Amino acid sequence: MTPRPWRGILVAGFVALAVVGIGGAATGLWSELAGDPAMRIQGLTEEVPWHEALPVPSYAPAAEPEPAPEPTFDLATHSTTDPASPWVIVNKQHPIAADHVPGDLVDVGGARLRAAVQPDLAAMVAAADQAGARLVVRSGFRSYAEQAAARADVEGRRGFAHAERYSARPGFSEHETGLAVDIDSGTQPECNLQTCFAQTAEGRWLAEHAWEHGFVVRYTEQNTAVTGYAPEGWHLRWVGRDLTAWLHAQGVGSLEEAFGVPGGPDYPTG
Repeated sequence: MTPRPWRGILVAGFVALAVVGIGGAATGLWSELAGDPAMRIQGLTEEVPWHEALPVPSYAPAAEPEPAPEPTFDLATHSTTDPASPWVIVNKQHPIAADHVPGDLVDVGGARLRAAVQPDLAAMVAAADQAGARLVVRSGFRSYAEQAAARADVEGRRGFAHAERYSARPGFSEHETGLAVDIDSGTQPECNLQTCFAQTAEGRWLAEHAWEHGFVVRYTEQNTAVTGYAPEGWHLRWVGRDLTAWLHAQGVGSLEEAFGVPGGPDYPTG
């Protein structure tokens, strides 16, 4: 069969058109990617900037952990009315039973105190000694009869009004709990039981550091209206380190204020 030349021409034409079409499409795609508006092929791509053409994974920032709630101090851990409690409050409005004698009294430097007080008292005396303050234990527990004698002595020497400010009536003294201790100055004994005790090395050290060992200076110039007593820098009350740390951190100046217990200078009438 004789070949027909027009068929070859036709095939060559189709090939040429295909090459031109593919080349144009490729050129248009390159122009799109290169950002040349003049060479874009309409409908081939959308006009999207290059940095948006590829999906970029996004990650949400990690959530900040919730801060742990600060633990609250439980002021109901111990009773303020049970005479056996380390937090019992005895003042002019809250007496203690006349026949109360703690069952765990121990001898500490010639004074009787409850056993729980002894370790902290020993640690406090040692720490003060390292700082040049010589704490001397003067007195601890007093029975009702012993407190009556102590009160009568003060009243006989200084008068009723003075005794009301400095010495508790029997049945109303913290010494009857076995948790209170009076401290003498080993460096200036002439200031023992005197207002100048606060200016001794021992008085100054106790005012600053007694709380670190579980004691409070019970009667201060700042809390006289609440406690009902004149300042006594030598009179310490043990309540334990947990409570004194809380009192110190909160700036609370008396046990009455801490626990919402009434106090003041007046005894119950009747």
